[in-house]
Amino acid sequence: MTSTFHGLEVAKRGLFTQQSALYTTGHNIANANTEGYTRQRVNFEQTGPYPAASRNRPQIPGQMGSGVQAGSIERVRVDFLDNQYRGEASKTGYYDSRKSALTRLESVMNEPSEDGLSSTMDRFWGSLQDLSVNPEDSGARSVVRQRGQAVAETFNYLSNTLQTLKKDVQAEVGVTEKEINSVVSQIHNINQQIGEVEPHGMVPNDLYDERDRLIDQLSEHVNIQVNYEDSYASADPMAMGKATISLVNQDGQPLDPPATLVDGAEDGGFTTIDVTYGDNNLATGITVGNSDYSVDEFPSQGKLKGLIESGGYVQDGEGKGTYETMISDLDRMATGFADAFNTVHQGGESLNSMNGGTAVPKFFDIDMGQANEDGVIEGVAGTIDLTNKIKLDKDNIAAAVTTDAGNGENAANLADVQNDSNALFGEEASFTGFYESVIGTMAVETQEAERMSKNAGTLKASVSEQRQSVSSVSLDEEMSNMIKYQHAYNAAARNITVIDEMLDTIINRMGV
Repeated sequence: MTSTFHGLEVAKRGLFTQQSALYTTGHNIANANTEGYTRQRVNFEQTGPYPAASRNRPQIPGQMGSGVQAGSIERVRVDFLDNQYRGEASKTGYYDSRKSALTRLESVMNEPSEDGLSSTMDRFWGSLQDLSVNPEDSGARSVVRQRGQAVAETFNYLSNTLQTLKKDVQAEVGVTEKEINSVVSQIHNINQQIGEVEPHGMVPNDLYDERDRLIDQLSEHVNIQVNYEDSYASADPMAMGKATISLVNQDGQPLDPPATLVDGAEDGGFTTIDVTYGDNNLATGITVGNSDYSVDEFPSQGKLKGLIESGGYVQDGEGKGTYETMISDLDRMATGFADAFNTVHQGGESLNSMNGGTAVPKFFDIDMGQANEDGVIEGVAGTIDLTNKIKLDKDNIAAAVTTDAGNGENAANLADVQNDSNALFGEEASFTGFYESVIGTMAVETQEAERMSKNAGTLKASVSEQRQSVSSVSLDEEMSNMIKYQHAYNAAARNITVIDEMLDTIINRMGV
């Protein structure tokens, strides 16, 4: 026969189990607004029936249930959605940084507008056309000089501003690098705590939540793959174990050589990321632990790579990147424009040369002896200026081809420099055509970055909503659960009262 107190034990188990469920519901409600928190639930399990199936001579026909117990407290989370979210987060981080850099570049170039380089150049060409009509007019010469000064200052402003943006991006890369290393260190520390708790049969759900929150944060900076090492033999089957985090490319394949940020093995540690810089604030490589990668060989997409590509890096000995490419294009334009303009200018006659004065000077102050093997003077866009002779005396402007009075043919030739083909700008390309190509390329890249950023952000938001629908706390649902567990708790308490009355009858009233 069953024990006299069997019913009391069944009711007590129900009481304690419903109480555990109520405590867990309260924990969910308390953390409804906690970042990274995953709602938890109690898994109810039937306890073993009486008598056990192994007994040969049961005392009763069949088996009688012995109640319920809280088998485990489980986080409600789907690994597939986590992996999907982190993949989209790395893409969003990459394209957001690209979009931000290109948007700033568009703001600096300010095209098309009345204040951009194109309009400044147009006013300069217009002033030369006016000078060709009145080559001896002092006012027209002053306008040409001022417009030329404006062109030089615009080149200076664009180049120097882009150099400043490069330094700003380099500083941002440094901040991102420190953030990555800090997050990696924190994940390693949580791994250690989990490794100390799990062997005792405990399931540290709150530590898992904090670790997942940090992994989500890390996935915005680099593309990662997360694997979990098997728990200790004494660990609960629900235990997740330590996380091993590795860098992967956009196809989810490990890097070559492999790069592990956090090693979840028993004696595993963690490694840091270090971005190295060389001359001209250009990134030369990325070091992960003992592995070195060039920027183009580092395919782990994320905010870090997006920033490096925007700020500039070295590939095959040449500067690449959003800002670096534009600075190089400005240097190329300034070199080709100034050299061609000076050549035409020195082939003409100024008022001073016509009157037996000195030879016609250069209009723009550049030194072609400093040009590199491609014929471009590096950094010239930031330093180009009018020569002192032009600044001090506007009569040194060579508007004529001959010494005849009223000849303004050379001023017209100077105005035509904008449409003359130049080897520096490509085959049969002019200054105007090259600049239009540069601005057009920038616009297309910006539009593409904005489109990809929007698409990646939409997918990330979609996966986040799916994940939230599974893992986040719904106060309505928790209130419903609270009422359900409360009623079950009250029923178990009432069951105890009834059994107590039955025992009172047996013990105190039988035989009276």
